[in-house]
Amino acid sequence: MSHSDNNDFLTQDYSMYANQFSYLGFPISRNLASSADTVIMGVPYDLATSGRAGARGGPAAIRQASGNLKWEGFRWPWQFAVDEVLTPIDYGDVEYFFGDSEHMLEQVEATASKIVKAGKTLISFGGDHFVTLPLLRAHAKHHGKVSLIHFDAHTDSYKEDERYSHGSMFYHAPREGLIDTESSIQIGIRTSYHRDDHAFEVIDAHAANNLSVEEIVARIKARVGDNKVYLTFDIDCLDPAYAPGTGTPVIGGLTTNKILQVLQGLKDINLIGCDLVEVSPAYDQAEITALAGATIALQFLYMIASKRVDSPL
Repeated sequence: MSHSDNNDFLTQDYSMYANQFSYLGFPISRNLASSADTVIMGVPYDLATSGRAGARGGPAAIRQASGNLKWEGFRWPWQFAVDEVLTPIDYGDVEYFFGDSEHMLEQVEATASKIVKAGKTLISFGGDHFVTLPLLRAHAKHHGKVSLIHFDAHTDSYKEDERYSHGSMFYHAPREGLIDTESSIQIGIRTSYHRDDHAFEVIDAHAANNLSVEEIVARIKARVGDNKVYLTFDIDCLDPAYAPGTGTPVIGGLTTNKILQVLQGLKDINLIGCDLVEVSPAYDQAEITALAGATIALQFLYMIASKRVDSPL
């Protein structure tokens, strides 16, 4: 039967570009009573950005770029198709009053809390990195204090004078009791921070570029142990050669290849939620950054699904 003869044919299962309204063509739904076990949610917010604005376009760009990933089925080197194991939906974007950061905080926390309380695993797309603060608040409500795995060029642990800043989330989160810094780790850091009183373990960019994938994975696992883990990935952890479309690019970062291998090595951690932030399509070239973000998000899905498969890799 030709595609045109089948009225029930869904183009998202076939085309890499037609009807690309959701991440990987997953059903667009807000039905949390459904059998869905994983939820994709966008937070198009960038009012806390210190450098170049534009990350509010990140969720849409990531969804659009994900069309390039649909054809493969089993995403190499995984040995299964993620949508044969998980039942994901795309919740769409959180709405908030434009220009109102406080309303964004309220809406993201409330929406994420509802999703997590329903027993779903939430993967969020920013937006600038400030959106991680309300996401952590929502996850901590349900899971209690969690360990944080944080990929970034910046520690984002700065005590800022500004009320809303994408450099202050991990200053506030430990003080709010959301994360345990003694079992949390930051990877790819290559900007200044107060090392003497910095509570997070850091694998800086020089170390991350020189260590093997296995050594990085071992250090992360040793730090977080069996704790519940929230993973946050700022796309500027990657070198600008691999992610030019971001607000505060810093040279000397990691390659996409190494990051994918590290995430694959972390498949056994107790991952309870994650986000991908700071994709700013206005500064992207040929969707390089958006594609990197979409592919990293797919690794998140595989990490979640891998625990249900006998031979994931």
